[in-house]
Amino acid sequence: MIRRLLIANRGEIAVRIARTARVRGVETVAVYSDADADALHVRVCDRAVRLGPAAAAESYLSVARVLAAAAGTGADAIHPGYGFLSENAGFAEAVIAAGLTWIGPPPTAIRTMGAKDAAKRAMEAAGVPVVPGYHGEDQDPSLLAAEAGRIGYPVLIKAAAGGGGKGMRRVDRPEEFTEALARAQSEAAASFGDDQVLVEKFVQNPRHIEVQVFGDSHGRVIHLFERDCSAQRRHQKVIEEAPAPGLTPAFRTALTEAALRAAAAVGYVGAGTVEFVADGAAIVAQGAEPDTPPGGFYFLEMNTRLQVEHPVTEAITGLDLVALQLDVAEGAALPAQETVTRTGHAIEARLYAEDPARGFLPQTGRVAPLALPQDLPGVRVDAGLAEGDAVGSAYDPMIGKIIAHGTDRAQALDRLVAALAATDLGGLRGNTGFLGRLLDHAPFREGAIHTGMIAAAGEALTAEPMPGPVDLALAGAALTGLLSTAGPLTHWRAWGPATTPVTLRQGDAEYPVALCRTGRDLIAETPQGQTTLEIVAIDGTRIAIREGGMIRRLHLHRVAQSVTLAEGAQRLTLTLEDPAAVAAQESSGDQILAPLPGLVRHVSVAPGQRVVAGAVVAVIEAMKMEHSLRTPRDGTVAEVLVGEGSQVSEGALIVALEAETPAERTS
Repeated sequence: MIRRLLIANRGEIAVRIARTARVRGVETVAVYSDADADALHVRVCDRAVRLGPAAAAESYLSVARVLAAAAGTGADAIHPGYGFLSENAGFAEAVIAAGLTWIGPPPTAIRTMGAKDAAKRAMEAAGVPVVPGYHGEDQDPSLLAAEAGRIGYPVLIKAAAGGGGKGMRRVDRPEEFTEALARAQSEAAASFGDDQVLVEKFVQNPRHIEVQVFGDSHGRVIHLFERDCSAQRRHQKVIEEAPAPGLTPAFRTALTEAALRAAAAVGYVGAGTVEFVADGAAIVAQGAEPDTPPGGFYFLEMNTRLQVEHPVTEAITGLDLVALQLDVAEGAALPAQETVTRTGHAIEARLYAEDPARGFLPQTGRVAPLALPQDLPGVRVDAGLAEGDAVGSAYDPMIGKIIAHGTDRAQALDRLVAALAATDLGGLRGNTGFLGRLLDHAPFREGAIHTGMIAAAGEALTAEPMPGPVDLALAGAALTGLLSTAGPLTHWRAWGPATTPVTLRQGDAEYPVALCRTGRDLIAETPQGQTTLEIVAIDGTRIAIREGGMIRRLHLHRVAQSVTLAEGAQRLTLTLEDPAAVAAQESSGDQILAPLPGLVRHVSVAPGQRVVAGAVVAVIEAMKMEHSLRTPRDGTVAEVLVGEGSQVSEGALIVALEAETPAERTS
């Protein structure tokens, strides 16, 4: 029996594992880096051990330090969570060699499935359909380019080790292959310590469908149905649901049977996920003609660990997957397949500190306030942060997950929308508004989803809504102090009410606003016309206003010279224009700045070099992703202010271009 469990992870998954351990009466040991000394997972566990500095290689990825923490606290088992060392076969072997219980599959299964090329060969031998591609060990760039041509564009370059979209690039034309290969290899090396890649055919309008499998030490392998994870941005999952919409019973049976063959082929034990890419058109065709033999799905990879999206499977099956993991690790037998049933539909949304309008750029800062919907029917929240905690640049910017379960997909969707509307996230930019728009997006509502849906929708999903007169009035008043408690003569002058002119900005759009406060009334002249609001009540960040005969309630969050207005699931941010800052920005328009703090992975230009608009000048790694910095125009590099391997802060000057002459600007 497991008595003391060390959780070799951080954030939301560590908190979630600790919750099940507590129910079972198992003591928990947290590990942390210097960046996480006060993190929520440290606070909820019974004990905590410092591993080292913020850098993952010196803390969460250090096998020796994790094992020392286990020995020092008397832990008798280790759960790796997901990410970090969870799919490291060497770590699993070291845990077992130390006499500890490993909460995971056999190292041999991890090693086979962790190398995508070896996994594809094993799946072909097991009769599991695979995507056409090159999975060989020869990594000569000219050979890889030739293989891409043989497969036929578009192709995907993918890291042979790891997943989660790291080291993955879609290539549509031969002339793009060389640069995409270099970026994929660099990101793969940074994320997994291995730059080997494979090249596969890109399936048009693909759906990402995965099957949750479990194996025990008695030879039984079962499935817990499938999940659809097709709603993705930049190869990262955003929304996951179970069961996958639109599948015929025959298709579902063929899919789950293929997943069981995959797991059995490697002697799988514990929790794992077999991921498939499916042809969306084939699914529609089979739905229209159910007698058509099921097909059109291909093995992608197997994640030899618990998945981020496991709560939707728990919701429809009523099973605790972490408890099942602990049962299997203790030698218990799994339930028979026929006893595993599903009820209703579940959908999960991932909350991230990111700016969807700026290419989902990760955000850093302290989260305050943070209110998550804990008491809504059918809604569950798994969070890795509490109010006042900080999101740093060292790790993934996920705040948590909201999971909604209903009798059918429509009810689950409605409950998730209501849960997002009840979520209050302040202090930094988040993706709640984007998630609300995605859930109401007609193709998503109809189940016509594919992995390119978000990119195809473009600004319809990522751009914030344009501000109306009420938004401009409230944002301007919040940024100028006009929302403070006012008596009947506040904001008056001897000659009448004072008028405050401001200019607000949303992206590239400017909005001049003239504000006047008389007692409880706020009057604003905006580009859309004049509006008059009554300030009914202000309670912290929450404000109630009356416009005409209607009362509305919103949240206002101010950070420096910006304010975010939240109403329901929608969010928009407006910034107070500073004329001096605008002049400085215009005078420094030849500067390329770091959009976020991170590590400079690559510098591709030198002083005196001519560049064209859109050329990559540097690559910054932050929050486990690489971000390419590009030139805004044609020009000549004047200075390169950073070197590869240097750490930079947000707004740091990376590259300066030579100033344009007036003639160049007008040509």
